[in-house]
Amino acid sequence: MERYSSVTGVRQCLPTPNFTAKANNMSVEKKSENLGVAWEKAFGYVQAVKVKDTIYISGQLSHDGDGALVAPAELDGSGKPINFSNMEAQLHQTYVNAIELLARYGATLDDVVEETLYVLDVDAAFTAGAKVRKAMYGCEQPQCASNIIGISRLAFPAQLVEVTFRAVLADRD
Repeated sequence: MERYSSVTGVRQCLPTPNFTAKANNMSVEKKSENLGVAWEKAFGYVQAVKVKDTIYISGQLSHDGDGALVAPAELDGSGKPINFSNMEAQLHQTYVNAIELLARYGATLDDVVEETLYVLDVDAAFTAGAKVRKAMYGCEQPQCASNIIGISRLAFPAQLVEVTFRAVLADRD
């Protein structure tokens, strides 16, 4: 939902967990979820959106319930990670956060059909990701499409990985 502020002259989004958006004269019902971290409001987004039977989860990172980064990378003088030894711990917490969001829709990792890992070091992420993904999905070959993309920077300097998820709820509302 949006409203127009005559004071600022700007459209403002009204936060609501369930809303209907109109696009091309068609209504789309969306159910959104947040984790209550400061950057949701600062950047202006939600952590997850469900449209029909599909759940779209924004890039998750390794923060705890208070928004503090779990297993932050040690940084050099210029603010770049010195090593990537915390990749596994960061990935684990990232999946924990995704599981929490999925549960709010009655979903689990079994409903995930695609994930994309954005990482600062592909080699470290491949090694850590293989271990963490198998443990979190509970099998040797998780049944979801997976992408791993090396990038130069993430939102926070001590962050090594961010993961997006797409899940489909078959035969559910």
